[in-house]
Amino acid sequence: MRPFDPDDRQPGPYVHMIEPQAPAPRGNRLLRLLGNLMRTRIDKSTHRIHLVAFGFVALYAVIGGKLIWLGMKPETQSLRRAASEAVSAARPDVVDRNGEVLAADVKTMSIFAEPRRIIDKDEAVELLTAVLPGVNAHDLRERLGSRKGFVWVKRAVTPGEQQEVFRLGLPGIKFVPENKRVYPNGPIASHVLGFTNVDNFGIAGIEKYIDNQGLGDLNRAGFQLSAADLKPVQLSLDIKVTHAVRDELGKGIERYKAKAGAAAIIDVNTGEVVALASLPDYNPNNPVDALDPNRINRMSVGVYEMGSTFKALTLAMALDAGRVNLRSNIDARGALRYGRFKISDYHAQNRALSVSEVFTYSSNIGTARIALMIGVEGHKAFLRKMGQLDRMKTEIPESAEPMVPRNWGELSTMTIAFGHGLAVAPLQAMMAVAALSNGGYLITPTFLKRSEEEAKKDAPRVIKPDTSEAMRYLMRLNAEVGSAKAIDIKGYYGGGKTGTANKVVNGRYSQDRVFTTFTAIWPSDKPKYLFLTVMDEPQGLPETHGFRTAAWNAGAVTGKLIERTGPLLGGPPRLDLPTLPFPLLARMGFGVTANGSLGH
Repeated sequence: MRPFDPDDRQPGPYVHMIEPQAPAPRGNRLLRLLGNLMRTRIDKSTHRIHLVAFGFVALYAVIGGKLIWLGMKPETQSLRRAASEAVSAARPDVVDRNGEVLAADVKTMSIFAEPRRIIDKDEAVELLTAVLPGVNAHDLRERLGSRKGFVWVKRAVTPGEQQEVFRLGLPGIKFVPENKRVYPNGPIASHVLGFTNVDNFGIAGIEKYIDNQGLGDLNRAGFQLSAADLKPVQLSLDIKVTHAVRDELGKGIERYKAKAGAAAIIDVNTGEVVALASLPDYNPNNPVDALDPNRINRMSVGVYEMGSTFKALTLAMALDAGRVNLRSNIDARGALRYGRFKISDYHAQNRALSVSEVFTYSSNIGTARIALMIGVEGHKAFLRKMGQLDRMKTEIPESAEPMVPRNWGELSTMTIAFGHGLAVAPLQAMMAVAALSNGGYLITPTFLKRSEEEAKKDAPRVIKPDTSEAMRYLMRLNAEVGSAKAIDIKGYYGGGKTGTANKVVNGRYSQDRVFTTFTAIWPSDKPKYLFLTVMDEPQGLPETHGFRTAAWNAGAVTGKLIERTGPLLGGPPRLDLPTLPFPLLARMGFGVTANGSLGH
């Protein structure tokens, strides 16, 4: 055998040619590598440990990254923003003229859900409705089944409800603090205060006024305000006086079996509404009855024919124009006819009456004749000047337009003169009567506290001072010898005027349904307060001898109001009558008699 020669191209018999082969696939090599690692060989242990350690590090890195992502992803930020925007906005406290709280925010807890995080929605609905009374299962299931990231479960839950839900431990159910409006005095002054919705936005009354002053715009713009950032809103109301008015009004409605009633007290020199009550009312803490038509604010939303209380305006119109004086005689010898219509007197005297007697006998005939002296256009102009033909605007948004006759001719002037044919809000009529008693200044009523200087700054003078004194004299005289004797309370020297109007039913005047009014000033010589009481459909009773006119019901209630609220209003009874209550009229011979009564 010859040796192998490297230069020999032909291999020897013991050397075989190795055919070249294609490289193994990459996947196979990985499998072999893994297989080698899994073998229990000492030389492979180090590689296996490193690989397992690397796997754990990678796993924890993924978990940590996921947690960071969950905490910082935009969905969470939007959820927080949604919760922040959904919670109720803060509102300022509302206090009465003496600083007593009438409305305030309290912090409450509300429950919301993230539907996408709830695992078993049916179970969540079942558990939540079991511990949250008032939550509708069907509605809640629909909300939880939505694609929203934020839905309410229940607003303003009690601490006990919050604890029960917390114990359920449901994923996706969370809590958020928010503001809830509370009214510590319940229904007292509810028509003035109004109420808020579930988002703490004002819906009616002063609450809506506050939002209209800019608070609503700030909240909608996303400004996060707290009650500490907001100055309390001070009202003109005195809550103690308001409570007394509501209490006496309620007793009067019950006693005279009236359908409803209302009463108010205003300061004639500032226009401040010191007290207002309209019954039936509602509780603003749970205003489910607020939309009931029978629970409207009858002082500003209801419009009524004010009856004979309007005679004060008619006489003031003629006195101020110089067409009559207190001693002028007016023919009231018989019914006043106009076409097929006839005007008669309830207390007919069938003789000529002085202007003073027209007022004290409440003569429809005499008042109609006095109005005709001024004429239709002059009558319209005076009532418009007195604010009776246009909608009166105060801080309370709820008010009504007067109902003015479409075709106002002489007959309308005759009937409107004694309070039929023109319907106004009682608070609107109070504004005019206040001007008759405060020296002639027409001051729009306000529910905010203000001074006399602020009130008279822009108040027009609508009648002369001597006309105002004449009207004070007539109202005091009516309390002594006329239909307002119910308020002739010893020590208070009040004056007033009654008004009884038949209600319009189906376009016709009803003979058995009346609306009674009684307006009173106190004290008559230097008035500070004006009272008005209205009663809707009072009934005649045995103790009223079957009468249902104003003197027997609205007048009696007003007398109770003066007697009860006088000390609260800072006016202790005067033991002696004033010696010269009406100095301008005294020059004309209208003075005080020896027994302290007025001469006329």
